[in-house]
Amino acid sequence: MALEGYCVKCREKREMKDFKISPTKRGTFMALGKCVKCGTKMAKIMSKEQAAKFK
Repeated sequence: MALEGYCVKCREKREMKDFKISPTKRGTFMALGKCVKCGTKMAKIMSKEQAAKFK
């Protein structure tokens, strides 16, 4: 499944490649990956339910 996040360099929503989901200190989850087009690091904050779809 593809995960979509906001790329700051492209200034558009793009798919993430090689993303990893990890918990944050506050109990939410964060996906960290790279932009498919330019390779810039991307991040997306998500809820527990959203993160469960990708595990």
